[in-house]
Amino acid sequence: MNFIFSLFILTGIIVAAANGRIDIITTAAMTSAANAVQRAITLIGIISLWLGIARVAEESGLINILSRLIAPLFRWLFPSIPKGHPALGCILMNLSANMLGFGNAATPFGLKAMQELQRLNDKPDTATEAMCTFLAINTSSVTIVPATLIALRASTGSQNPSEIMGAVLFATTCSTMAAILGDIVIRNLYRRRRSY
Repeated sequence: MNFIFSLFILTGIIVAAANGRIDIITTAAMTSAANAVQRAITLIGIISLWLGIARVAEESGLINILSRLIAPLFRWLFPSIPKGHPALGCILMNLSANMLGFGNAATPFGLKAMQELQRLNDKPDTATEAMCTFLAINTSSVTIVPATLIALRASTGSQNPSEIMGAVLFATTCSTMAAILGDIVIRNLYRRRRSY
């Protein structure tokens, strides 16, 4: 990938120089750098807000309450995780952040969930079923409110930045259902193969 992007950049510079328009490259580089800084500052605010809310929810015990409420679903998705294990809270926080469209804020909770799941692993060099299920669901990332995407659209001057919500919800619901179904099918095939 680095080679391909380097080739694009180098080709652009060569074509601009051959046409006597090297000033376009400089202008584009400066404009892109300014836009990147502006978008980064916008995203820092959103991520900071979510991490603050997540910390308050964790300290107030809201995470434990939510974990108990969705325990039946988690019990079905993650049957190998013991009741009340810290991995469930981390998975809940990760999925909540993804549902609200804060993918960057979800990453620390995802890493912590994997650490907690690794503690339950009898074979440290092999991923468990719970790890694979979590990875499949996390990768599909069902999104109810695509907050980061809405913020990016707003920062680029979109007249209606939230108009994508329906399409995003439909697409991510389909991808999550496909991930769960695929995980169940592959898990059952693997168990059947091991039993022979």
